[in-house]
Amino acid sequence: MRKVPCVGSQPGDDVRVKAVVRDESDAGGSPPRESLLSRAVRILEAFDAGHPSLPVAAIARRADIPVPTTYRLVGDLVDLGLLERGSDRRVRVGVRMWELASRSSEAVSLRDVAIPFMDDLHAAVRQHTQLAVLEGAEVLYLERKSARGAEAANITRTASRLPWHACSSGLALVAHTSVTAQEMLLSARLEQLTSLTVTDPAELRRQLAETRYRGYAAVHGSVHEQAAGVAVPIQGPDDQVVAALSVIVPNEEGRVAPVVPALLTTARGIRRALAAGHVPADRPV
Repeated sequence: MRKVPCVGSQPGDDVRVKAVVRDESDAGGSPPRESLLSRAVRILEAFDAGHPSLPVAAIARRADIPVPTTYRLVGDLVDLGLLERGSDRRVRVGVRMWELASRSSEAVSLRDVAIPFMDDLHAAVRQHTQLAVLEGAEVLYLERKSARGAEAANITRTASRLPWHACSSGLALVAHTSVTAQEMLLSARLEQLTSLTVTDPAELRRQLAETRYRGYAAVHGSVHEQAAGVAVPIQGPDDQVVAALSVIVPNEEGRVAPVVPALLTTARGIRRALAAGHVPADRPV
């Protein structure tokens, strides 16, 4: 087996390179075959909050991998403990995957620092409270505090994702990226989750500028028409934004403004804890 070089990239390019391998027998001009590692990642990505366990045939379909190959790779991942097979023959993510992900993970360290502050915020506002980071064009939720009896609907879960443009956390994070990064995100396809989701690049540019100016982002009915989100950025010790803190409230007039002071105070507390050295927070978004 030999590696195929990535054509067209230069040292320092801000691109993600997918490793592709091919057999020497493919040297006659046939397309390179996808690496087994890439296929294994696609199998792991088949699981989400709505599909915590799956039969192998469903994994093959969701990962777009032939069933025989999926059976073989799932067996290897089960042997390694990264996946588990239940008595019902359905497959789920294994405990070892969680163990490995929890080791020296900056996201986990950030979450650990933020949780005590989130607990206080959650108790004060009595609404769903969330911590998120930016991953590409999506917002990844590291933690979610659910409020019993909360008035607003909330579809997010810990480790779930939403498009950046549809949620308040996404606006709060992207507002503090470079103009180049913003334009790249705005030039991509922007999914409309509800009739109120903003997908017009000009309007989103206006919202990003407003978010940066006033220090918080708010969206109304963009993910769920009966819910509004309000988010503030969290800065690390070097003043770069490393995460966003958000609260979900009913999509009603006058519900956003009252939670903004508590969000800003909590974000400052998390920033001070990061600056105190509880966790290295040098990852810009």
